[in-house]
Amino acid sequence: MMTDVMEQSGSPIRPGQSAAQEAEAAEATTPAGVDAEPAEQQTGTAEPVAAARIVQIRERIDEIDHALITLWQERAALSQEVGATRMASGGTRLVLSREREILERFRVALGADGTQLALLLLRAGRGPL
Repeated sequence: MMTDVMEQSGSPIRPGQSAAQEAEAAEATTPAGVDAEPAEQQTGTAEPVAAARIVQIRERIDEIDHALITLWQERAALSQEVGATRMASGGTRLVLSREREILERFRVALGADGTQLALLLLRAGRGPL
């Protein structure tokens, strides 16, 4: 189940929604005669070139977030399938050496945050211990 995340402005941000789509949605919900949020409030700067660049960067971030969410869901489903297949064939619920290998891979690549990310990924695929 996915939930909307609220930006500081209070507008929901949905996975895969680009900055341009966010702006369109904001315009569609802004009552007639009321100015939409100034660019400075949306980007944190009143300088037009910087504001435009921030919008571009945020669009790419939104694309990456969408890809991460999609990959997370695919990984969890595949991991659940591995577990179900292993248990249906009389195997164990978990293979701790495999989990340690994943934890180490993420720790080496991303440090302590990588370990935390790997723990979340593992839990998404197998459920809580």
